[in-house]
Parts: sequence; C-alpha cells; structure tokens
Amino acid sequence: MLPGNFYDDIKIGDERLTPRVTVTEGHILAYAGVAGDFSPVHLDEVYAKTTEFGGRIAHGLMGLSLTDGLKVQSAFFRDGIALGWSWNFKRPIRIGDTLQVKFRIRDARVSKSKPDMGILFIEIQLLNQHGEIVQEGEHRLMVPRRPELVAAEASA
Repeated sequence: MLPGNFYDDIKIGDERLTPRVTVTEGHILAYAGVAGDFSPVHLDEVYAKTTEFGGRIAHGLMGLSLTDGLKVQSAFFRDGIALGWSWNFKRPIRIGDTLQVKFRIRDARVSKSKPDMGILFIEIQLLNQHGEIVQEGEHRLMVPRRPELVAAEASA
C-alpha cells in the first residue's frame, strides 16, 4: 500500500507539520548548480555582507523547493500532482536555519475533468527555527480518489 491519504480521506481544516531540514551551504551550492543562479548574494560572503541581508542567503525558490519536498516527506498526500502555486517571500533563509512546513487544507473539490481525482487547496507556511514565517502561499494539488468510491459513483 502506498503511503498517504486518498482525496476522500482528507477533510477541510486538516492541518499538519512536516519533518524539518537544516539549510547547509551544500543546499545552496547544489541549488545554484541546478537553477543556474550564481548570484553573489548566495555564493560570495564578502559581497553578501555589503547587502541589506548582512550575509549570504539561500535562493528564494530554493525555499519553495524545500517546501514542496517537506510536504512530500509528510506522507500525508497520495501521489499528488501539482497544479499551481501562489507564493510570497517574507524573510531571508540563512545557512543554519532549520525549516519546517505547516500546511492546512483550505478547500477541496472533485476534479471536473478527472472525476477519479480531487483538487486540494492548501495554505502553506514555511517556518524557521524561531517560528517566523519565511515564505507562505497556497498550493493546488490534485490527488487520487478512492477507486471504490469512484466506481460506486459511476454505477449510480
């Protein structure tokens, strides 16, 4: 049996905390290589100290990527398919920050084009070790429905 819940097992208002991750220089270097973003605010401490951040920070989109990975690690959702993100960057992420995701199901509906799938509207906050919101937004995620419920609806 695969981990995670079917759409039909998830309720509006369900809320979870994910596992945590501590951001390392390795994360930033690896993300820079994948994204091709070698901005000195991420990679050059001497330069970064002259900026409003006072030191190196992680890429903003790395925070979103970590958010998605932590959400998957929560094993709350079964085989989710991302439909979209609405995302805001609130605070910098620094090397040594320990991040955790808090998410809550805001709304849900059965897909009109794929009745064997449900669409979840998930409010998400990426929190640092001080409980501060560093990034937040909403994620739309399509997840499978229970096959027996879909079959019963189709035969009704």
